[in-house]
Amino acid sequence: MQKVLVAGLLLLVGLVGILAWYYFDMNQEDDQIRIGVTIYQMEDPFIAQIPLYIEKIAKEHEKADGVRIYVDTVDATGNQNLQNDQVVQFLERDFDVLCVNMVDRTAAGSIIDKAKQANVPVVFFNREPVAEDMQRWDKLYYVCSLASESGVLEGNIVVDAYRAQPERWDKNGDGKLQYVLLEGEQGHQDSLIRTEVTIKTITDAGIPLEKLDGDTADWQRAQVGVMMAQWLETYGDEIELIISNNDNMALGAIDTYQEAGITELPMIVGIDAIAPALDAVEAGTLTGTVLNDAKGQAQAIFDLAYGLAQGQDPVEQHEILENRYVWIPHQPVTKENVKEIRKFLQ
Repeated sequence: MQKVLVAGLLLLVGLVGILAWYYFDMNQEDDQIRIGVTIYQMEDPFIAQIPLYIEKIAKEHEKADGVRIYVDTVDATGNQNLQNDQVVQFLERDFDVLCVNMVDRTAAGSIIDKAKQANVPVVFFNREPVAEDMQRWDKLYYVCSLASESGVLEGNIVVDAYRAQPERWDKNGDGKLQYVLLEGEQGHQDSLIRTEVTIKTITDAGIPLEKLDGDTADWQRAQVGVMMAQWLETYGDEIELIISNNDNMALGAIDTYQEAGITELPMIVGIDAIAPALDAVEAGTLTGTVLNDAKGQAQAIFDLAYGLAQGQDPVEQHEILENRYVWIPHQPVTKENVKEIRKFLQ
């Protein structure tokens, strides 16, 4: 009888403990800040850095402020319909703020309508919704870096390298650089602007260019292989410069040369400063890249999301906010400063 009573008492204590834990957890959930992040495609190595930084920053704030912060990151795998569903799920789960890296920048309207109806602010990043969509509600924000600035810096890397060693890069001695172009994505605003501004920067500096070929590779390293192999077969040593809209594709070009056993590479430039690109800059296979500051963007995204979740007015909290847009500056990266950039990104 005593054993039965003890067992019953233990069971009762256990049940009370479970209920107390559940009640405490539910109350804690009420105090928890919930940030939903949806990424266009986690296979993109630059984009993949941003949610990692956001989660790291959130943990630091939890310790410093004693506030529970839950960051849920999901991958839309390049599917806009899937991303729309992910947004609906975040809203149904009462998330406080959404951070959205659009699959299709022209398709933001549906997400905006759903968020507005639920009165949940949205911080878009990296893929800029069209201006008309951004004007549809005053709780929409955008964080990125100016594509034109990256184009200027990428062009200047080419200019500086050419002026330092013109005979090295102008292999045929005709006074101009024959180049091929690796474009990121058809219709993507950053791809178009980076291409135009990079080329203009080089030619404005008095260095003539001659385009041999170009194509889109959707920012992907693997997609560059086939086209680059064809260009190498067609043009060979005629290729003196490879302009890439991002590092991932530039690395794909380097892969092609190395697989062909060619050690003397043309000038190759990219944008983003992802870790493998920094390795390539140090190795001398990548002439230079441009820091597209994922860490700085993540900080701005989190700061906006954190403030919005607490009902703050971002205009009062963020000096760099301009008409609900935040622009994070770029930095050029060459062999001279690559080690400093590595430290900065840690």
